[in-house]
Amino acid sequence: MKVWGCQMNVYDSDRVRTALSARGWEETSEEAAELVVITGCSVRAKAEQKVWSELGRYEPSWRKNRRPVVALAGCVAQSMGKRALSRFPWVRLVSGPRHIGMLPDGLQRVMDNPGARLNLLDDDPRAFFDLPEVTARRENPYRAYVTIAHGCDNFCSYCIVPYVRGRFLSRPKEDILREVRALVEDGVREITLLGQNVNSYGKDFPGADGPAFASLLRSVARIEGLERGAREPALRVRFVTSLPQDFTRDIVEVMAEEPAVCPSLNLPIQAGSDRVLKLMNRKYTYAEYLEKVRMVRSAVPGLGLTTDLIVGFPGETEEDFEASLRALEEIRFDLVHSAAYSEREGTPAATMPGALPQQVRLERLTRLNAAQDAITLSINQGLVGKTYPVLVDSYAPRGPAPTSKPGGELCPPAPPTGGRPLQGRTPTDKVVIFPGDEALLGQFVNVRITAAESWCLHGEVVR
Repeated sequence: MKVWGCQMNVYDSDRVRTALSARGWEETSEEAAELVVITGCSVRAKAEQKVWSELGRYEPSWRKNRRPVVALAGCVAQSMGKRALSRFPWVRLVSGPRHIGMLPDGLQRVMDNPGARLNLLDDDPRAFFDLPEVTARRENPYRAYVTIAHGCDNFCSYCIVPYVRGRFLSRPKEDILREVRALVEDGVREITLLGQNVNSYGKDFPGADGPAFASLLRSVARIEGLERGAREPALRVRFVTSLPQDFTRDIVEVMAEEPAVCPSLNLPIQAGSDRVLKLMNRKYTYAEYLEKVRMVRSAVPGLGLTTDLIVGFPGETEEDFEASLRALEEIRFDLVHSAAYSEREGTPAATMPGALPQQVRLERLTRLNAAQDAITLSINQGLVGKTYPVLVDSYAPRGPAPTSKPGGELCPPAPPTGGRPLQGRTPTDKVVIFPGDEALLGQFVNVRITAAESWCLHGEVVR
């Protein structure tokens, strides 16, 4: 199984993995695989191009052995699945995210019938066929995602999500709580609640008098048996993503009052210019966004705040771009997920006048990233000497770290260790790399920060 894109793709892929394992299927190496399931993203053109390139890699093996069979799932299947079926004979099944419940049976059919080719896409944006399985087979045994709502009704002018994931649909609260309980019983220590806009959770329930996300968040944090212990937390809870216009004080109160809820927040700004925000169909102004930031920071000291930001949107002037740079300096995000605008066929922005040359988009992206790297490095350097509880969730990735950052600062070397370094995250969602024993995996440990880069922290376990 190969997964690219957002946490929802990881969550969906883990559920399919669990369903196939329950049928007796075995996950293996790519070289030995009879079936490869690719779950991909279509938010930007580059993500789709990556999938096209990946699909092309299987031609020599298919011509020689008629293996592996390839299935394409996720948003990328919904947007380009029909073309993939017609172009690549080894692609035998395509299934969008709204038909994930049909995927296991469909995969069984194409494996049992070599000539079968299945199109499980649907043009009905409100149709949804879910999988009942809890993710017993996960990419990470200690952290898990739980989708609380599917789709989106906001229709930002640049965004393809409403077209590939469909209309907004909340899951029943008891189903979510049941899934969280099962995950924790299976050893999960950190839960991230997922939605294109988690703040809108419950607004589509019959008789709903408003979003119910704050109530759900508090219920997850207070699940029986999951309260924080005297020495360490039993569970951490995070959530993504929050749209600014629906991020309300009741959510902030839960963040401030419930110890299990991490002091971290992703609040996409997308632009610092009110003119561009209006073109994007974002339903707030910069001043309104700033007020939300002040509200949550006043209630949650030490908040880790990240955002998403697009540069080079159609019609964006240099003045508009400078407004985004000023927003970085004024708000001082811990991290910015930045991107140059990418046309998505079928969205209103794709045909807007004033499209900028790709060179201008990339030049602005480079300038924005350099400015944010300096801010992130400054924030992280201020954490050196502090100690945080860290969930040890994996080994650190192999390979050398970058040798320098903008401004010429040398990255500190990886910490010395007799084995492979471990990795975890602080409550504010900062990656920390530190030496430690394999027995620490899945545990909460106190880590003192010893060095900082813009992409991570280094530390040492405090006994």
